[in-house]
Amino acid sequence: MTTLTIKINKSTKAGKAFMAMAETFFKDAEGIEIVVTPDVKSTKKSKKKIPNDVTKLSMEKTMKGLDLTKTTSHKDLMEKLFS
Repeated sequence: MTTLTIKINKSTKAGKAFMAMAETFFKDAEGIEIVVTPDVKSTKKSKKKIPNDVTKLSMEKTMKGLDLTKTTSHKDLMEKLFS
């Protein structure tokens, strides 16, 4: 038996076409098995992002209305940011 590894990007047009063709062509074929393994990158994306302490403190201050800069226009905002 020979093992063949092919990396396919399922989000591309060619990847979708290849997967559809392979599933149709090899569906009832004896001696051929398609094994789909999860992509390492996709498992990393599923991790829950946890904010750090600085972000948590900033969010708490924002929710309480502390340290907010109130402006009346874009020009006023730019003046306050660059002063």
